[in-house]
Amino acid sequence: MSTMQNNLKTSFCGMSLNSPIVLLSGCVGFGEEYTRIKGFSNSHVGAVCLKGTTLEPRLGNKTHRVAETPNGMLNAIGLQNPGTNSVITDILPTLDKDETKFIINISGSSVEEYGEVAKHFDDTDIDAIEINISCPNVKEGGVAFGNDPDMSFRVVEICRKNTSKPIITKLSPNQTDIASNALRCIDAGSDGLAVINTVMGMAIDIEKQKPIIGNNQGGLSGPAIKPIALLKVHQVYQVSKKHNIPIIGQGGIVNAQDAIEFIIAGADTIGIGTALFYDPLVCQEINAGISQYLEKHEMNSVGSLVGTLNLN
Repeated sequence: MSTMQNNLKTSFCGMSLNSPIVLLSGCVGFGEEYTRIKGFSNSHVGAVCLKGTTLEPRLGNKTHRVAETPNGMLNAIGLQNPGTNSVITDILPTLDKDETKFIINISGSSVEEYGEVAKHFDDTDIDAIEINISCPNVKEGGVAFGNDPDMSFRVVEICRKNTSKPIITKLSPNQTDIASNALRCIDAGSDGLAVINTVMGMAIDIEKQKPIIGNNQGGLSGPAIKPIALLKVHQVYQVSKKHNIPIIGQGGIVNAQDAIEFIIAGADTIGIGTALFYDPLVCQEINAGISQYLEKHEMNSVGSLVGTLNLN
């Protein structure tokens, strides 16, 4: 391994990562989608978050599920997945664990379902569990778990009781006070935080006078949300640093400068998602850029850059 790669090695929630890059859930299928592209390798990233998985199989939302917007993309896939048993039986055995770490992303429509899914994955060789708390709570009229600190607490708490694996909670930006929600998740036993999930948005077809997305609204990702994501990482870091809880910073990162901004704001690792859709080999460039920046500033690790932001 060259020096360039050595200074990228980092640890996150007890996992040793060979790069601070985490490929985000929903953008890489079950870890295999980009491996068909020449020059792409999962070994270029520290971890891969697999597609959101629910207890039972789901077909997802009606089309259109994706729409391009200025500097971004709306999506409302609706958690299409083959269900927990199929993922454990058919997909996990096919993953190359020597290349990178794999994190399962779990979802539920009730607190109990989250706990059930976490329990199933506890018996597997998956490296960590990411909880998507942006799902609607069907029993409580459809309000997203992640927008209610008490519901967030209950979801993390039940998952914590059902697994000894590292838990990463993916926080929603669509809430009043993300820092206090982060604290509740930490209190409930979350080992790490992913900041942020998508920002809710809409696009309209002016000829049909209807929303383009079949679900009417969707999650906005891409460069358009980067300033929001940076601020949220900074806000959550004020809480998480006191408890030594690491952050995956994500939201519109497309190059090394973006990644470095997130690390300075308080992210220990950085998530790449939408950028892969138009540049599948972007991770190698980001790795190289971070490494060069660390060398230039005479820092020997990503950790020495985390949270170095000096406010005006």
